[in-house]
Amino acid sequence: MSIFSSTEGGRAQSPKRTAAPPQREPGLSVIAPGMRVEGELVTDGVVKIEGTVVGTVRAAQQVLVAKGGVVEGDIHTREAVLGGEVRGAVMAHERVEVQATSVVHGDIGTQRIVVHEGGEVNGHVRMGDPRVHAAVENNEQEGDVEAVSGLPHSSAGVRS
Repeated sequence: MSIFSSTEGGRAQSPKRTAAPPQREPGLSVIAPGMRVEGELVTDGVVKIEGTVVGTVRAAQQVLVAKGGVVEGDIHTREAVLGGEVRGAVMAHERVEVQATSVVHGDIGTQRIVVHEGGEVNGHVRMGDPRVHAAVENNEQEGDVEAVSGLPHSSAGVRS
C-alpha cells in the first residue's frame, strides 16, 4: 500500500488535489553588512539594507536602510524607513521615516514623512502622491510648461 498514491485495478493513480496551493507571501530580503550589490534590486516584499547597494532599489512593500547601510541610487517603494545613508531620490507612495542616524542626499516624494531629530535631508521634500511629482518633473525637464501648469506658456512681461 502506498502513502502517496492509490491503486485502482492495478494501476497507480496520483492523489487528487482539492484546493489550489497557498500563495506565497512576499518575503524579507537582507543585504547583510559587508555585502555590496551593484545593479537594480527588485522585490515584491521587504528589503533590509545593512550593506551597500549601488543602483535602484524597488520594493513593493518596504525598504529599510539600517544604520550603517548605504544606497547609492534611487529608492521606489510603498514605505521607506531610513537609518543609514541614501544618495539618490526616495519615492514612497505612503510614508518615509528619516531616523536620527540617517542622511539623505536627494529629493523625497511621499504622502507622509517623519524626520527624527538629528536626521538630515539634503534635497527637496514634496508631499502628495510621488507618482504625480515624477510626471511633473519629467514634463519640466522636457520643457512642457503647459502640461505642468495647465496654463498656456506666455512670454508676456519677459524681456530678452
